[in-house]
Amino acid sequence: MKGSRRVLILIAGFFLASGVLRLGSGTGSAIAREFETLRHPVEAEQTVPQSCETGEGIGELLAALKVRETRVANQEAKLADRLQALAVAEAGIEQKLKALTDAEQQLKATMALANTAAEDDLSKLTAVYENMKPKDAAALFEEMQPQFSAGFLARMRPDAAAKVMAGLTPAKAYSISVILAGRNAEVPTEK
Repeated sequence: MKGSRRVLILIAGFFLASGVLRLGSGTGSAIAREFETLRHPVEAEQTVPQSCETGEGIGELLAALKVRETRVANQEAKLADRLQALAVAEAGIEQKLKALTDAEQQLKATMALANTAAEDDLSKLTAVYENMKPKDAAALFEEMQPQFSAGFLARMRPDAAAKVMAGLTPAKAYSISVILAGRNAEVPTEK
């Protein structure tokens, strides 16, 4: 019972302190003015201005805002046009890049085919020279430029090339031998 009495006294003290704080902070005077307004409503209505007066600068401010809004709208339109032009240009660039990639692939295929065809032709011609009688092949190689004949002799089987070289004149055989020996002389041997 004593405990509940102390609690009640404590709560009453809080209420009293709250009232003192409200009166001291100016809340009491605000409440008093509100009560005064409720007692005399006619006087309160007269203190409120009936019309809102606009300053002279408000018209200028509105005009400036409209000009700014127009300028911003124009900038947005230009930006939208530029973005659209960039998108069109980007699409064109991508299309051209794809076309160039396709053309590059076709060119690589054509070059590979040409290289293969040229290699096939050289292989067939080398096989023809290998299968010729050495005396006839030697007569043909005697008429060729040394660099040209050295290329074929290098591709031929060693036994067939030896028989052709044996049928050549010593000067022609020597010039072809020099070319064959020097073909890889300038290749780097160290890394």
